[in-house]
Amino acid sequence: MFKLETKSVILKVVVFAIAFAFVEASVVVYLRHLLGASYSEIGKGQILLLLPGIAFLQPQEALKIIQDSALLNVEMAREAATLVMLAIVAALVAKDFKKILAFFLFAFGVWDIFYYVFLRLTIGWPTSFSDLDIFFLLPVPWVGPVFVPVLISLSLITASLMYLKKEGKKL
Repeated sequence: MFKLETKSVILKVVVFAIAFAFVEASVVVYLRHLLGASYSEIGKGQILLLLPGIAFLQPQEALKIIQDSALLNVEMAREAATLVMLAIVAALVAKDFKKILAFFLFAFGVWDIFYYVFLRLTIGWPTSFSDLDIFFLLPVPWVGPVFVPVLISLSLITASLMYLKKEGKKL
């Protein structure tokens, strides 16, 4: 099991990630309400790269999601700030690069799952794990069914905790 100190750090990261997920979900609620920002169809001409469960779209497709280029730039900067904030929390709780990465991936996974939980609680969406979502706009729009980021997040959480548990036994 984890040492008490490690459990305390993990709990703090979880609380931060959950609170931050609510902030992020709130922003998306406002974007959808004010701008109607969403994506429902993907055509072959829109796809830059297709991987199982994720379509990376042509850069210009971002303007179809958020039509105002100034607002789109703000949204992309907000997404970058989200990643920076998750990385900074990880850097505050760990010293070496591998542990920082583990805590970043852990925080990211918790944040992403609770982001969908809060969207469901606030606006009733997603209605199913197969609903199409815009995952990120950086560096290009990423689109796919909700189950993809949820599965990835569960994997990140599991792998991070396994690594942290293994590292804790070495101390």
